[in-house]
Amino acid sequence: MGEIEDGEADHITTDVQGQKCALVCECTAPESVSGKDNLPFLNSVLKNPVCKLYRFPTSDNKWMRIREQMSESILSFHIPKELISLHIKEDLCRNQEIKELGELSPHWDNLRKNVLTHCDQMVNMYQDILTELSKETGSSFKSSSSKGEKTLEFVPVNLHLQRMQVHSPHLKDALYDVITVGAPAAHFQGFKNGGLRKLLHRFETERRNTGYQFIYYSPENTAKAKEVLSNINQLQPLVATHADLLLNSASQHSPDSLKNSLKMLSEKTELFVHAFKDQLVRSALLALYTARPGGVLKKPPSPKSSAGESSPQEQPPLMRRQDSIPHHSDYDEEEWDRVWANVGKSLNCIIAMVDKLIERDGGSEGSGGNNDGEKEPSLADPIPSHPREDWYEQLYPLILTLKDCMGEVVNRAKQSLTFVLLQELAYSLPQCLMLTLRRDIVFSQALAGLVCGFIIKLQTSLYDPGFLQQLHTVGLIVQYEGLLSTYSDEIGMLEDMAVGISDLKKVAFKIIEAKSNDVLPVITGRREHYVVEVKLPARMFESLPLQIKEGQLLHVYPVLFNVGINEQQTLAERFGDVSLQESINQENFELLQEYYKIFMEKMPPDYISHFQEQNDLKALLENLHQNIQSKKRKNVEIMWLAATICRKLNGIRFTCCKSAKDRTSMSVTLEQCSILRDEHQLHKDFFIRALDCMRSRQTQGALNESDDPETGCLTDNKPTSRHFYPVALLLVSSHLLVVWLILSLALLLAKYQ
Repeated sequence: MGEIEDGEADHITTDVQGQKCALVCECTAPESVSGKDNLPFLNSVLKNPVCKLYRFPTSDNKWMRIREQMSESILSFHIPKELISLHIKEDLCRNQEIKELGELSPHWDNLRKNVLTHCDQMVNMYQDILTELSKETGSSFKSSSSKGEKTLEFVPVNLHLQRMQVHSPHLKDALYDVITVGAPAAHFQGFKNGGLRKLLHRFETERRNTGYQFIYYSPENTAKAKEVLSNINQLQPLVATHADLLLNSASQHSPDSLKNSLKMLSEKTELFVHAFKDQLVRSALLALYTARPGGVLKKPPSPKSSAGESSPQEQPPLMRRQDSIPHHSDYDEEEWDRVWANVGKSLNCIIAMVDKLIERDGGSEGSGGNNDGEKEPSLADPIPSHPREDWYEQLYPLILTLKDCMGEVVNRAKQSLTFVLLQELAYSLPQCLMLTLRRDIVFSQALAGLVCGFIIKLQTSLYDPGFLQQLHTVGLIVQYEGLLSTYSDEIGMLEDMAVGISDLKKVAFKIIEAKSNDVLPVITGRREHYVVEVKLPARMFESLPLQIKEGQLLHVYPVLFNVGINEQQTLAERFGDVSLQESINQENFELLQEYYKIFMEKMPPDYISHFQEQNDLKALLENLHQNIQSKKRKNVEIMWLAATICRKLNGIRFTCCKSAKDRTSMSVTLEQCSILRDEHQLHKDFFIRALDCMRSRQTQGALNESDDPETGCLTDNKPTSRHFYPVALLLVSSHLLVVWLILSLALLLAKYQ
């Protein structure tokens, strides 16, 4: 939408068959958004709304009123800053763990030094970017003219909310939201060698097939190592905290409190022990052992390892590839088993001691004549016979032993799994880190849009019990409509976008109560698992279901459907390759179908019975599948079907093209008019008129050349204009395309002759 002077109102009328289609345009101040939008919660996310009011006739010759609004989001900069801070913290922690690997052989020590040098440089780069982002105080969004700036790489392009509110004479008022944003892509990095989808595949293939002096761990094993390390860092403090609480309960001589503390300690310790039940830890311990100076595999024969000794590993694993991760060797794996099992044994001793103390205390208060000593004499002997014995003194040595055993396990596991991460960085250092940087950039742009969409969807559906039940039972579908072509640089953009949206599966949301006026979301976690904490004011928080209020993680299911629609896509379909688009659409259809099955299985029957379109949904999915399989050129039916399914499933809608301007605005306005026609009985003779009205420049007021998103940059503190583009270019584009194709072919023939 464009800019209109305050207080100015334009009335545009169009005579059609004796009737008039009236339009009233007005520009509202940021603080005067009507209705529920006055909530501080939403105002903390959106700003600078631009609103327009329309009046269109219905099929029964009555009038519907439409309020269209476009708003910027301050999350465009807030989310990237949160994410970069998290990356810096994670990378500094990883670098420190690599430094603490201990003494290594010269080969591995040189590799470690090289890795640390490059990783420190990467951390410095992230810190510089964060510093520059913190200086940004102007516009709350990144314009398309800035998409190639290095300091703004992590910021999404033109992130806006497009909202249409319909007041119909017969039907219930309805609200339709679409988040528009430029395709998440690393524009500054460029697309000369393709995007993330191709680069990651090529990197992994070369890494697997190249015999450099490092140990190859698959991406799954590397991700598993990061997960175990994260679990260790979270669970060890929790176990220590609950152990201290147990001692505190013992000092208070409270049996009930002691039982509760023991229960929590047991649960957390079992989770801690379970985290190490993986063959990866064993193989990593062996790999680290062989990387130590003078590491020799020597072990006396034992029944457990005799099978492995029949085929000894004569060569260290550092010269081998994927099959070099050892599973049988002369390394004493029993030592790790003993250290790991000692944690469970220590916990069992604590449980037995607590049972004895409570039983003895109960016997002392009763008859005092129990024969406790007949069971577990080794644990009963040290217990004094007086009724009020010192429970703290009895449990303290056992708690100390548990902590010592945990410390030994954590020390060994951390070093071995950090050695696994060293292997990932040791191969092709600059390329590996640049891929990580590119993936972080694309993910940051995608996450900013997702958080914005989630918060807006939560606010608009906060008092819908069915939606809230779906939110914590199944999760939310997030549908991205891509309009990128499969030609030239946009192939790389589409490859970046596909990976960035797929990575959103690693994100979970958690709703918490805001303790102050600051309701901006907070991001926690690590690269493989993020948790976005959304803060709600107390009044809104109290309306949530108990499961959500207790901190249950809420998951999202992102899907991407792309259909190129511009002239470049015509070239790609006639002379190029569209297999990338076809494979993306097929993969994401399977994800959408999987979500639908989960939705139908987990949602209660009474909700599904009120879900009147369930049969329509099945038919829509079948129709979508047929359209994807048909491989029809520029099949925009895929876009319409995917958007309809998303709305019926209470999902979040996104529309993306290169810069979220021309193609995006055309798509959004077409979708809005189609909704008015199909859902709100817009008069059939007024569909094109309504579409032209929404796209017309005349509804914007006068625009300066510098304010035109097609010809220049936007002035500061003004929203981006992305609706109401002239239709004239569309009317002549086909003729210009034919001329352009003829000239291009002539130039190609002249070049090769």
